[in-house]
Amino acid sequence: MADKVLSISRRTRATPFSRRVEAAGVRGYTVYNHMLLPTYFESNEFDYWHLCQDVQVWDVSCERQIELQGPDSMRLAQLMTPRDISRCAVGQGLYAPLCDSEGGVVNDPVIIKLADDHWWISIADSDVALWADGLAQGYGLDVRVGEAEVWPLAVQGPKAETLVSRVFGDEVPGIRFFRSKMLEFRGHEFMVMRSGYSKQGGFEIYVDDATLAEPLWDALFEAGLDLNVRAGGPNLMERIESGLLSYGNDMTRDNTPFECGLDAFVDLDADIESISLPALRRLKGEHKKQLVGLVFDQMVVIDAFEIEADGSLVGDIRSHAWSPRHSSYLAMAMMSRAYLARHSTVKINDKIARIVDLPFDFDAISED
Repeated sequence: MADKVLSISRRTRATPFSRRVEAAGVRGYTVYNHMLLPTYFESNEFDYWHLCQDVQVWDVSCERQIELQGPDSMRLAQLMTPRDISRCAVGQGLYAPLCDSEGGVVNDPVIIKLADDHWWISIADSDVALWADGLAQGYGLDVRVGEAEVWPLAVQGPKAETLVSRVFGDEVPGIRFFRSKMLEFRGHEFMVMRSGYSKQGGFEIYVDDATLAEPLWDALFEAGLDLNVRAGGPNLMERIESGLLSYGNDMTRDNTPFECGLDAFVDLDADIESISLPALRRLKGEHKKQLVGLVFDQMVVIDAFEIEADGSLVGDIRSHAWSPRHSSYLAMAMMSRAYLARHSTVKINDKIARIVDLPFDFDAISED
């Protein structure tokens, strides 16, 4: 098959870090929120092992911050999610699915409280701003909806805390998960949060001054020479091993949080105003599909997404990748609960996969 290229134009926006990403030897991009997201540098497996062992700097500017400002900003944010955000502290982030009036997942962002009247919704890949603005107009809310000029930079891997501490100081180790501190770099304070789209540990730096983007990138690489720092990006192998969901791949608006295993982020009994809660209260326990993990003990070629058994369609594969660490082929699949109630395996391309809960419990899998 001939090599393919991604045609880049003003619609696929570059970022303040793009020159550094190119200089670091990026080999692949995807488009995420109409922006360029680096996908790999050396190779998927090389980048995987490096992420698991060392430290990487990721340009994740595509995690756009939908900004809500005004007296009704919290009310608007609460309308959009069935998770109770009333106890969220300033500087805290909450993973919170956004759901429509039928209970369908519109996005699965981190909602960040900057002040009582100022919130960011750090979105996955779907157009949330227009929906938020429509709700604001429809409910007559006193709130401004926009996209903040903020470009997140992630530092991920087991050596991330050491690297970020070298650049931002001794307060970094005291930052708790999904909490943040305002820390100084070259006379400007950036919000630094312990978070990121991997399970290897790390931070996200919310860069709100584009003139400092390249100096910050350079400072991290200079401080991390002895840590074997490299450029990277969200890694398919690592995120599937970790059970991290990808909106648009593993779930869409056609799915409810219950089908995706996000029950813990739906506060059915909370006394809150959320457009999705009436539907979700009706749907609890009634869903007919469930996102599960599939584990193959050998490499398997998956060339079709539909899963058939006994002549019937029983599910579809959403994401899949080889696991270098566990020498298994892993997949996430949305499957019929009726099938799951009767079976613990499924055959795909003449290969048997064990059906397991997500996230993958590799200790339990190895004992089977």
